[in-house]
Amino acid sequence: MKSFPKPLSPEDERECLKKYAAKDMEARRLLIEHNLRLVAHIVKKYAVSEGDVDDMLSVGTIGLIKAVDSYDEKKGIRLATYAARCIENEILMMFRQEKKQAKDIFMYETIGTDKEGNEIELIDVIESCGEDIVEGLCKKQHIASVLKKMDKVLTKRELIIIICRFGLFGHEEMTQNELAAKLGISRSYVSRIEKRAVEKLRELVQ
Repeated sequence: MKSFPKPLSPEDERECLKKYAAKDMEARRLLIEHNLRLVAHIVKKYAVSEGDVDDMLSVGTIGLIKAVDSYDEKKGIRLATYAARCIENEILMMFRQEKKQAKDIFMYETIGTDKEGNEIELIDVIESCGEDIVEGLCKKQHIASVLKKMDKVLTKRELIIIICRFGLFGHEEMTQNELAAKLGISRSYVSRIEKRAVEKLRELVQ
């Protein structure tokens, strides 16, 4: 991770805050630049791989800017303390949004076609009786059948990632970062395993 300017001294920070309160935009720039080290420190707590860092630094910097712009010295809290909360909030918000988008995209992804040539989405396999997929089976039996087949075509690690990643079969949803930490591997490796597992699921329903 690249180096950042050292924090301002308490005296310099107070002076910059005073100037920015009087609409001095140069003082604002200094407050932001000299607190970028705080962004980097917080990013280290959440980043699993080097690939995460740049995006998280950008998002964290947005949080820092919001903190500088909304900081109120009269509330008796230090700028660094207030900024840390804003930075973490932005990063956590990013994680929540990624998690929601990943689930939405994955659950509605086309993973094959039925015998009549109709496209099948994963949500059809998980949530519907699917007469076009396996005629005559009720919803409960169909889900059990799919799970049994998943056990056969996916490795243990692939199965864990697919089930936990998207909260299938009553399991809690987890982000790629959370899974990477749990399994002791990088987020990019989780992504590759996930992609490989999806390819196997496509073949499963064809």
